[in-house]
Amino acid sequence: MSNSPLVSYTKLSPNHSGKRKHAIDTISIHCMAGNLSVERCGELFQNKERQASSNYGIGSDGRIGLYVDEANRSWCTSSASNDNRAVTIEVANTVAKDPWPVSDAAYKSLIDLLVDICQRNGIPRLLWKGDKNLVGQVDRQNMTVHRWFAAKACPGDWLYSRHGQIAAEVNKRLEAAKAGKDEETMDTKQLTSCADTGDNPSAWAKEATDYCKRKGIFAGDGAGNYGWQKPITREATAQIIYNLLEAAGVLDKLPDVK
Repeated sequence: MSNSPLVSYTKLSPNHSGKRKHAIDTISIHCMAGNLSVERCGELFQNKERQASSNYGIGSDGRIGLYVDEANRSWCTSSASNDNRAVTIEVANTVAKDPWPVSDAAYKSLIDLLVDICQRNGIPRLLWKGDKNLVGQVDRQNMTVHRWFAAKACPGDWLYSRHGQIAAEVNKRLEAAKAGKDEETMDTKQLTSCADTGDNPSAWAKEATDYCKRKGIFAGDGAGNYGWQKPITREATAQIIYNLLEAAGVLDKLPDVK
């Protein structure tokens, strides 16, 4: 299990339970209840008497700290069950009082980090209903908050009220990335196959396509399909040029490149 490549500061805390007992399928966003840097937050998590830690922390400058490896269970939400399945993230507050707001830079980094966590851990999308009764039902809600497990205001009303927005922004990024990947990995044959395309060139190209067929420059797939409107690969282009030069009887007359 890997950690986020977005991390710019690492100070591993002794406060954790070792390897998780559940696969990562949940996100828990917390507030630091103060404007702590990633270094200061890391220092606090070094204190064993605090019995507290998180997997990540985000400062108001947008920098991301790592305190507990993702493979390990942090001590963050007052719930062993939740901490075993959740990646926990502490976010600095620009004002240390209600509604505990966070900076634009920290918010942007939070979205970036969440997208990365979801992609690396196979979480297809974030789900938020604001319903404590759905804890553990990750097919309906996979975001949890500290206030559901202890008498705390965490993550503060600023972040809490934006959980739906956070989920929407992350999901938009995840969907865009997936669409791009699907397009990149699409089989070239699917893009260039002539199957079921028939012999229907546009009217403006009819004379040229008829000529190319007559001269053997375009041979189609042998089943009457020519794919006149389909994309063309470099190898297909090379074959077309070869056919053209062969038909013209000049294949051996072109000099080799030196």
